[in-house]
Amino acid sequence: MSSAIHLRFDIDASSLPAHLKERLLRLNDQRITKEGVVIIKAQAHRSQEKNKQEALQRLQEMVESIAVLPLVRRATKPTRSSQKKRIEEKVSRGRIKSMRGKILD
Repeated sequence: MSSAIHLRFDIDASSLPAHLKERLLRLNDQRITKEGVVIIKAQAHRSQEKNKQEALQRLQEMVESIAVLPLVRRATKPTRSSQKKRIEEKVSRGRIKSMRGKILD
């Protein structure tokens, strides 16, 4: 007797909010078919019930992972003092390196 479970979840027919459906469909995951069906295979346990619970848990983790919106990155400028410090460090490094040349007799 096989205890493996194939969980099928149709994204379009689900009751998820539209923005979550879009994010799930855009997800680059091999478990999502071209038709928009998530297929999760669970076979780690010897009982079908435990495999069913594991498959549902993995589906829930997948949905929760896309439910958290990534933070919007805001570009910032370095402070004037940090720019000045950087330039001074570059100049001092250049001076040190210029002294590494051959000594002429």
